[in-house]
Amino acid sequence: MFEKVSRIERLELEKGRRILAVSDIHANLPYFKGALDKVGFRDDDELIIDGDFLEKGQQSLETLRFIMKLCEKGNVHPLLGNCDAHWTEDVFSDLPDFDGHVLRYMKHKRYGILWEMCAAAGLDVMGMDSLTPHKETLKRLFPDELAFLNTLPHAIETDKFIFAHAGMDGSKPLEDNNTSELMHRDAFLREGQSFAKWVIVGHWPVVLYGENVVCANPIIDREHRTICLDGGCVLKDDGQLNVLIIPDRDSEDFSFSAYDPFPEKRVLSDQREGERSYYIRWGDSRVRVLERGEEFSRCRHLRTGYEMDILTKYLFSDADETDCNDSTDYILPLRAGDTVRVVEETSRGCLVKHNGVSGWYFGELE
Repeated sequence: MFEKVSRIERLELEKGRRILAVSDIHANLPYFKGALDKVGFRDDDELIIDGDFLEKGQQSLETLRFIMKLCEKGNVHPLLGNCDAHWTEDVFSDLPDFDGHVLRYMKHKRYGILWEMCAAAGLDVMGMDSLTPHKETLKRLFPDELAFLNTLPHAIETDKFIFAHAGMDGSKPLEDNNTSELMHRDAFLREGQSFAKWVIVGHWPVVLYGENVVCANPIIDREHRTICLDGGCVLKDDGQLNVLIIPDRDSEDFSFSAYDPFPEKRVLSDQREGERSYYIRWGDSRVRVLERGEEFSRCRHLRTGYEMDILTKYLFSDADETDCNDSTDYILPLRAGDTVRVVEETSRGCLVKHNGVSGWYFGELE
């Protein structure tokens, strides 16, 4: 249902204007506002929102309206990700069983742009048998929001950069990539494509490219001219919202900023790196619980057989076999005086982030 002709926006940028790019906000408006404040976003910047600004989080409608307001000055340029397009273009179509699919999703998740629209309209989603009788009501009450979403591009191209939510097929011109090719490419970096222009994407959290040690900072692949932005905002307990900073339309002197709300503290003692570690991640998170505890549970990763202690609250169910939130037992190498961001404080130590890398610290902090 997503293989449609894509809309491409060609953007002429003025020389001397800073270009900021952010992806996968996922309806986390506090992170988005925090990230803009951190980079000092101003009227003479150009801001590219590289898709998936809706869904997953709890403020889809408010985030949409905030972005619409930002766009009024002409220097903010959103494009569609799969999470933005799915519920807007297709939900009002007559595709077979799409009505039922959307309604099942809404009842399961109990959040998202359509859930929030229905709530604002006084409609009880849980009591619905079908969305069809309510589509005209939603169109009437939210004409500006739906029109805005349904006219956004699927990719933005400048003289040196291409912004596409998930990637593209570089063997053909950008305009020949359909919407599926632009919004639904998992693990784009692993395709190994090289490009004449820089291709800047989100969609696939960068931590999923790692193995035993993972980092949430943007991946800048100069060999292939590809940049991956998604820092796992909303999707990961220790996620962050990354902002790529391009000093000028002709510059390749990239830097970045990352926002999360975790408190920053200082390490008081040295810590050596752990000798072994593993990262259990989305898509491969099935574990067997060997010993369940109140705070930590001993678990065996089903695919690899690797055993680690996982925070019990990260386990999805009380069953002996279950999935879990992304988890690591990596012990970070740290020096006294280093600053870390504290994700979890436990009786054993703290799960922290240092330069975008998550792991454990067992000393004192101040």
